Amino acid sequence: MEMKSGNIGITTENIFPVIKKFLYSDHDIFLREIVSNAVDATHKLKTLSAKGEFKGEMGELAVRVNIDKEQGTLTISDNGIGMTAEEIDKYINQIAFSGANEFLEKYSDDAAAIIGHFGLGFYSSFMVSKKVEIVTKSYQEGAEAVKWECDGSPAFTISAAERAERGTDIILYIDDECKEFLEENKIKELLDKYCHFLPVPVIFGKKKEWKDGKYEDTAEDNVINVTQPLWTQSPQGLKDEDYKEFYRQLYPMSDEPLFWIHLNVDYPFNLTGVLYFPKIKSNTPLHRNKIQLYCNQVFVTDQVENIVPEFLTLLHGVIDSPDIPLNVSRSYLQSDANVKKISTYITKKVSDRLVSIAKTDKEGFEAKWDDLKLFIHYGMLSQNDFYDKASTYALLKDVDGKYFNYADYKELVKGNQTDKDDTLVVLYATDAEAQYTAISAAKQKGYNVLLLDGQLDSPLVGLLEQKWEKARFVRVDSDTIERLIPQNNAEVEEVSEDDATLLSSAFKSVLPKIAGAELHVEVANMSAEAMPVCITQSEYMRRMKDMSKLQEGMAFYGEMPDMYNLVLNANHPLVKDMLESMKHDTAGTVEPLMAELRGMRARQAALTNLQNSKSDDAEAKEAAEQSKQIHQEISDLEQKRDEALASYAAKQEKMSQLVDLALLSQGLLKGESLSQFINRSVDLLG
Repeated sequence: MEMKSGNIGITTENIFPVIKKFLYSDHDIFLREIVSNAVDATHKLKTLSAKGEFKGEMGELAVRVNIDKEQGTLTISDNGIGMTAEEIDKYINQIAFSGANEFLEKYSDDAAAIIGHFGLGFYSSFMVSKKVEIVTKSYQEGAEAVKWECDGSPAFTISAAERAERGTDIILYIDDECKEFLEENKIKELLDKYCHFLPVPVIFGKKKEWKDGKYEDTAEDNVINVTQPLWTQSPQGLKDEDYKEFYRQLYPMSDEPLFWIHLNVDYPFNLTGVLYFPKIKSNTPLHRNKIQLYCNQVFVTDQVENIVPEFLTLLHGVIDSPDIPLNVSRSYLQSDANVKKISTYITKKVSDRLVSIAKTDKEGFEAKWDDLKLFIHYGMLSQNDFYDKASTYALLKDVDGKYFNYADYKELVKGNQTDKDDTLVVLYATDAEAQYTAISAAKQKGYNVLLLDGQLDSPLVGLLEQKWEKARFVRVDSDTIERLIPQNNAEVEEVSEDDATLLSSAFKSVLPKIAGAELHVEVANMSAEAMPVCITQSEYMRRMKDMSKLQEGMAFYGEMPDMYNLVLNANHPLVKDMLESMKHDTAGTVEPLMAELRGMRARQAALTNLQNSKSDDAEAKEAAEQSKQIHQEISDLEQKRDEALASYAAKQEKMSQLVDLALLSQGLLKGESLSQFINRSVDLLG
């Protein structure tokens, strides 16, 4: 044939600068595009053969990838359908590129959108090449081999060529800036990523064996792909070990999956795949993007947020759908109807599988729960309809390791844990060891305590309080045991206001300083059998701090100190004895101050009433001035009282010991304070 030359039929001169510049960040995909085209060529030959339009011998269909470092070339060859000169002119030289400038401006940073929109799969080769040649021979009888070449400008040439067999060679003359694509390891990495499960054998060099202290090529072709991966096979013919082995191929060194779902649907869309439930430890980072998306066994992406709901991105595995194009943009995935149908279908399959396991294998489901709960809680928190389904089988575990579904648990505790306002109070711990004392006190009362120690259990508590009617969740150490579940019980002896002031002031003076924490002293009227002193932490503030770790908008809570209450049981014999001793020993110093304070407060109350009742501005102003003066005098007297009590308390080792024991039970006694506690304990024992 005569040599032909011309310009590629495009409506803009800038296709190659666009490919070089705008697609450069995604230039790895060129190999996927060229190998995929080669696979398509072999499929077309199979189709023609099946229809009887090709009567020759197909032979062993394969795609070969070869590197020639001396020539600086990377060649992708197939023995598929091949092309005639006319077909090259039609499919290679005429690019539907109308309206290109406007489109390029809009999608200049999105390689997938450009390639997919214009069918530029072949032209992605120019991202890494200074020249590209096509040597091809059609399957048609009497066809001649043809060579097409282009140096990265719109100019091309077509000429006669030598090729003995049908098929196509794409020869890339790798650009000087892209020499990495002449390295065996780099090409192997890309083939493993994009072509590992292609349906036609992809051959890259020869298999190697260790010989005489080094690896040497053997005579056997190195087929890099699995042509019939597990998701393309019928589930009926597969065993559990097959699924586990495939998981090991996808994720070497991972723990064994909990279970899996084999997807296989052909209407109203095509979808195959296998999704695995991985073991997700409660307090380890969440690993998303472990689902691989394929299109007819060609790897597309592992960024599947728009294809499956967010909580399902915690799953691992493979989804393969020809209804999702090979080159897709994020905007496409967000708007495409098929993608939305696929998302809904996958969610339903996951829910159905979990319901099935929970119903048919209760013990097995309980055994898997600790590994599963993070995934399920994530779904319940992020998708309301998933909560509705999951709440029928989701489990709660108590500190003794017993499991309950939501309905059974509410029934279990409602008799003993409903407060005086008819609200169900669910007690929980986040650390069974650290909160052991509070848990023991709750158990002695006959209460059940849940263990909620997962990453998402804090927001889950808030969700369950919304969903459950008349229920609130309270951490077991957030208040004294008597006040966790308020009841209309017999009144306990109440301490007077003055006695409560004496106790709180004295104990406050012996509190150690704790970095990142604030301690407040509170006197409570509890039963004589309760602990003499305990540490509690505000449920609200602690929850806000927990949530601040998960939500950026709440970060200011995370910067606040931890707020603790040191609660004194005024009715415990030990605290009562300390109070009586303190009143006796400070009678000469503190009692006169207390008496004077009582008188001052009475005068202040009278002045306030007078101030409020006077209509004459002058009289009201005079009363306000006197009140202000008395307020300052009260403040001075309180300071003297506190100093006198602090002086007394500093000598009371038992008082400090009681405080330190409470702090020690919460892991709050550290450093110098801990050392002083140990030394004091030895002295008290001596």
